[in-house]
Formats: sequence, C-alpha cells, structure tokens
Amino acid sequence: MGATDRFSPEDVQRIIGLTRKQLDQWDRLRLVSPQEEQGKGYYDFRDLIGLRMIKQLLEKGVSANRLQRALSALNEKLSQVKIPLSQLRILSDGKHVLVEQGTTRLEPLSGQFVLNFETRELAESIRFIAHRSAEDWLAVALSYEADGKTRSQAIEAYDCCVAVDPQNADALLNCGTLYYEEGNVEKAAEYFQRALAVRQENPLAHFNLGSVLEEIGKLEEARRHLRQAVLLDPNYSDAHYNLAFVCEKLGAFSEAREHWSVYVSLDPVGPWSTIARQRLAAVRAAKSAN
Repeated sequence: MGATDRFSPEDVQRIIGLTRKQLDQWDRLRLVSPQEEQGKGYYDFRDLIGLRMIKQLLEKGVSANRLQRALSALNEKLSQVKIPLSQLRILSDGKHVLVEQGTTRLEPLSGQFVLNFETRELAESIRFIAHRSAEDWLAVALSYEADGKTRSQAIEAYDCCVAVDPQNADALLNCGTLYYEEGNVEKAAEYFQRALAVRQENPLAHFNLGSVLEEIGKLEEARRHLRQAVLLDPNYSDAHYNLAFVCEKLGAFSEAREHWSVYVSLDPVGPWSTIARQRLAAVRAAKSAN
C-alpha cells in the first residue's frame, strides 16, 4: 500500500470500518472529502490516515462539529497546510482538540501553543503501513497479544494488518476477540461482522458473532449464526453448547435438547459436560411434564 494508491468509498468503509453515512457527513463538514477523477470519487492513502484519526476521536467523545471547528481554526493559523489530517497528528482528551505539527502542539480554537516536543509517530505509522506486509503486522499483533499489558498495541497492529489486507479475516477475528475480552461487545460484534463479510463460510466467525449477539439480547440473530456455525462444523462442541442455551431462552426446547445431546456426545468429560447434562435432564423433564 503506497501513498499513490486509490480507494473507492466502498474500500474505505471496509478498511476503516465506517458507514457510507459517516463518509458523507465528514465530507459535508469538510473533514476529509473524496477526490474526483472522471466523475468518480476516490480516497488516497493520506485520506485513510485522516479518516482513521477522525474515527478514533469520535470514539473518544469528540463531536464531528467540534472537530470541524477546530480544523477550520487550524486552517486559518496554518494556511500552508493543504490536507491537515494527513499532515498533522490530531489528539483529544474528550473535551479539547489538540494538533501536533512537527515539534509543536497547538490548541486551534484558542491559538495557544500548549507543549513543544519532537514527534514522528504519524510519519512512522505511514512508513510502516506502506512497507510492512499483512503477515508482518499479524505477527506483530500476535506478539503484543501474548503480553496482557499490550492489548491496545495489539489492536492497533491488527488494524494495520487489515489496512494492508482488508480480506484478512484472522486479524478481524482476533481483534474482535480482544474487544470482547475488554467488555466492548458492540465493537466486538462490528469486527466479527466484518470478518464474516470477508469469509462467510467461517464457523468461528459465526460462533463469535452469535455468542456476542446472545449476550446483547439479539437472540434470533444469535441463533441464526450459531446454527450456521454447527452446520459448517457439526463437531463444533462450543457452538452446540451456546446454541442450546439460546434455544432454551427462545423456548425452543426440542432444538435445545438436540444440541445439549450433541454437546455431551462430543465432550463427555469436559468441564462443561456436567452443566450440559443437567440442562439436558431439565429439558427432558419439562417435556415429560407436558
């Protein structure tokens, strides 16, 4: 991936994890707008960096309007910067927007220079993404993930992997799992859905997404994905286990009994087999009572 590569709006949505509505809104606010050639809009690599920054800031609670006001003020003070988001590092503590240019950190709305220091992080990010392969980034992410104290770096590395190779389902699945383990089930679901868009016949992706959907109360959707997981891999014991629980919650006791039975046959002495046998007995008793 190089600075001259071009990406369609659909490519950008997949790589960064955005919606078309977000891209249109940020275009209207003049945060990052698509370039045009022969009537077709496209983004270049620098635009991807800017869009990723915007997404991170919005996730920290900075409103798009506040960011737009800050960048407008910045353009007045730094008129020589043509594409601010691709040449600057944008930071926020959730309340204020700060901009780094070279060795300077500026609060655009007040015009106050708040801290001087040397930083090359953004340039390094661009260089690394441009020259490292997806396999390199995946290896870096796995290394960070092995250390429980560097999960945020692992997530960043997985995102870089996907930026280089949007079809890398393994990176999407692993990143979604990290978000899930941090308790961010909405973000986890987003990454699992992106993984399924790339690899629709992946039983792990269906299992992960179904399990997350069950946790947030979307039971019918959860059952659909868990059913697909066991259809793709009939010996997927964990998928049978979770599917049985979902079926019970939906009142589908006959289907639940089927999957409890399969789980017990697949994992007769595992740590969850006792619970599975108890649930199977309870479902059979309920059927007998009726």
